[in-house]
Amino acid sequence: MIKIIFMMGFVLLSTMSWAANLPQQAAIPGGVVVIDLASAEQEKPMAYYGKKRVAVVESEQRWVAIVGIPLSAKVGSQRLNVQQAGKTHRVLFDIKGKAYPTQHITIKDKRKVNPNKLDMTRITQESADIKAALRHWTDKTALPLPFAWPIEGRVSGLYGRRRVFNGQPRRPHSGMDIAAPTGTEIQAPAEGVVRDTGNYFFNGNTVFIDHGQGLVTMFCHMDEIGVQPGQKIKRGDVIGTVGMTGRVTGPHLHLGVSLNDVRVEPRLFFHEREAVAGDEKE
Repeated sequence: MIKIIFMMGFVLLSTMSWAANLPQQAAIPGGVVVIDLASAEQEKPMAYYGKKRVAVVESEQRWVAIVGIPLSAKVGSQRLNVQQAGKTHRVLFDIKGKAYPTQHITIKDKRKVNPNKLDMTRITQESADIKAALRHWTDKTALPLPFAWPIEGRVSGLYGRRRVFNGQPRRPHSGMDIAAPTGTEIQAPAEGVVRDTGNYFFNGNTVFIDHGQGLVTMFCHMDEIGVQPGQKIKRGDVIGTVGMTGRVTGPHLHLGVSLNDVRVEPRLFFHEREAVAGDEKE
């Protein structure tokens, strides 16, 4: 039998004091919700959002699920399926709406907006590799949070922006852009394993770091890649340098965070940073 447990979602959870190994919460499309599951004295549960497994960690002597919410999520009630000790129950939580601004960008290389047939063949092949890196699951008991910022610089593009390239609407921005000179060293935000690297049509030189339980960081448009797939890294290790490869208008780092194969707001996982002159505003 499947039991249904009703919860206040973000409203309830925001009143609870969580340890530092959890991200900030934002119960919105593109955000993250932390959901209390059970006492840590009980067997560790497994939780699924849709068909995707989500991270479950111990915090304050409780098992909690950390759920990444896609930008496409509908406002209102959402469902988490939880399995524990041979039983299944559902936890319901609410998602509030958020309006993301639209950003108009001019790209000189028109093929980066309207790829030709040969480009599309390459993009299709690359898509499979990217999906494999982002969907990889590594069992861990905890997540190495909060992350440390990989570079210092001006925020030139925030997450969730509805992007229009050369007057043509495209997918929303799945990460955040930090402008910095070409050659600036990029440091790993936390310990992990390099799941893959590659040079991609849109993303340019890219590194994927697997931090466990479906939490993956991605670093795009790099000039040089300084790590290899399968390499274990520590927080602060240099993984490469800032560049302007792929679809860009200037040198910068595209920083992405994927949780349960959902690209979410990166700032929820990092120490609060001080504002820099020229930062893009909300």
